[in-house]
Amino acid sequence: MTTHTAGEPYGSPGPPESYGSFGPPDPFAGSQPYGDQPTMALRPIPAQGSFGPADPSYAPPAEYAPPTEQLPAQRGPGQEPPAGKPAAPAPTSDGRNGLIMAMGTLASRALGFVRSAMIVAALTTGPLGDSFNVANSLPNIVYTMLLGGVLASVFVPELVHAAQTHKDGGVAYTDRLLTICTIALVVLTVGAWLSAPQIVDLYSHYSGAQRDLTIAFARCCLPQIFFYGLFTLLGQVLTSRDKFGAMMWTPILNNAVAIAVFGLYIATAGAVRDVGHMTHGQVLLLGWGSTLGIVVQTLGLLPSLRAVGFRWHPRFDWRGSGLTKPLRAATWALLLVVVTQLAYAVITQLSTGAGTLAHSAGLKAGLGNSAYSNAYLLFVVPQGVITISLVTAVLPRMSRAATKGKLQDIGADLAQVLKSSASMIMTATILFVALAPQICAIAFEHGAATPGDTWVIAQLLIVFAIGLPAFCAQYALARGFYAMGDARTPFWLTVVSSGTNAGLSCVAYWALPPRWIVIGMAGAQTVACVVNVVITGRALSRRLTAVPQAPAAAPDQTMMLRSPFAAPQRSGLDGRRVFGLHLGLLLASLPGAFAAHWLAAAVGGALGGGLIGNFFGLGVGSVAVLASLFLLARFFGAGSAVAPLARKLRIPYPEPAVAGGKHRR
Repeated sequence: MTTHTAGEPYGSPGPPESYGSFGPPDPFAGSQPYGDQPTMALRPIPAQGSFGPADPSYAPPAEYAPPTEQLPAQRGPGQEPPAGKPAAPAPTSDGRNGLIMAMGTLASRALGFVRSAMIVAALTTGPLGDSFNVANSLPNIVYTMLLGGVLASVFVPELVHAAQTHKDGGVAYTDRLLTICTIALVVLTVGAWLSAPQIVDLYSHYSGAQRDLTIAFARCCLPQIFFYGLFTLLGQVLTSRDKFGAMMWTPILNNAVAIAVFGLYIATAGAVRDVGHMTHGQVLLLGWGSTLGIVVQTLGLLPSLRAVGFRWHPRFDWRGSGLTKPLRAATWALLLVVVTQLAYAVITQLSTGAGTLAHSAGLKAGLGNSAYSNAYLLFVVPQGVITISLVTAVLPRMSRAATKGKLQDIGADLAQVLKSSASMIMTATILFVALAPQICAIAFEHGAATPGDTWVIAQLLIVFAIGLPAFCAQYALARGFYAMGDARTPFWLTVVSSGTNAGLSCVAYWALPPRWIVIGMAGAQTVACVVNVVITGRALSRRLTAVPQAPAAAPDQTMMLRSPFAAPQRSGLDGRRVFGLHLGLLLASLPGAFAAHWLAAAVGGALGGGLIGNFFGLGVGSVAVLASLFLLARFFGAGSAVAPLARKLRIPYPEPAVAGGKHRR
């Protein structure tokens, strides 16, 4: 009998439906190495899926043709790819890529806040602002879904795989994929533009002049769908080639154009506050000016595409070109968008309805869609700056690991992302909860916005922020499925999340008084995030540790003896450690959070409130949170997560202990 090698795959891969599930390394490897060859021969037996890896001398019969697009079986840690295939080029530093993207995203979000503040100053958070936000929401939400992981996560693994396996480096494959997707975007955009009245009715309760104004805005804003989609597709070409900066920096151009457009509107329109007083020219200025920003953002990718030598030549020879797999995955991704859009339509209907009820009840503060949207805009900043940047940097590497069958590497990469981002995400969560009034006043209390308007946004932000760690973790974990080419599982996970959010939002709308409806809807979002991260984590862990069945018909199977002491296959996600790290950071920050809330209010009041008082209150409160975090993190076992943050802030901090109890020198 021939000894079997640690981590050797089965003689043939599993059936197509087992895509993404692989066999574990040899349980004997490293723990009980054989000193000599075994002498007891074992008789042939039928294949059994519960057994370990087969004899490496086994080869499938000639008539067996494994699917060419299925991933190979998993290899053990450190095992090299098969001879004859060139190893993938070493990727650039994930930390450097993440820093480039984080800086670009941070700069873009900073200008985005200026843009949002100018929109509030120009249109308020009342009916006029609600009309523009609803009209501008459809292309924005499609963009968020595309860039936030749907088409991005579907196509990056395919482009990486094509670059590794096709003779031309995937050039023709990329051209075909972009061609068919661009045609689909044109059809989607034209259909949406023609259906503008129906879309507005789907997303709002408006009637009369406010409905007409919203439809007019929508006619100008809906063409953004095409340019958002094209921006996303071209950005994935750069991402698949480990070029990340342009996609994160070019949104600055969009925000700059939008700021100029709304600045021009404020200078020329004066104090227009009623939906019936806005002229046709003002509608065209705001609507088409917003669309112009997206066009400029898309054109901003062209220099980077030329720098990497990419030239797009539309190709229509799609038959037999291997596009079936990515298009099938894209179908699930588009279904995911549909589900999200339906849930978003429910949320928008309820929030606009809440605003109408509050206005009818004589409540002056903005309690509708505009307040909900502005709070959500603040809430997603840490995810965009931190989580998306880190995950986008490792997605090509996870895709290469999936192609090689190293599933534990996928889990390890995701665990490292969650550990690396834990201190920053938890700090952002605490700051949002403790200092929401100051943050919202600085961001939105300008122009026609009142303290009552920003109070509502602050309460929404507090409730949203409670679910921020779960929101960011779920986003990262879902990329693990996309790296393995599985878009179906994230779709069903989204069905659960969106259904929970929409259902609980309906309960809030029916059960709460007008003053609290949108705040209750924010609570529904938080509950949905927690439910979704638990389900996603368990599903991904099972996928990364699943074992495929051996071939049903093999001429010479041998039985693999199994040790009762063999360690179970691990996913690499290290869930308990990740959860414990977040919990320790939370406990370390709580004393500072209470102190920050009191200090910010005291300092702001002493300085007379306003922008200066809120700014200094925010600064003092932030110092209190960080001091508590740095002082108590080691006590709660989270020192390893805080040390990198301290180094970024140039704060002296003791180095955490490494494995074996030794310290870094």
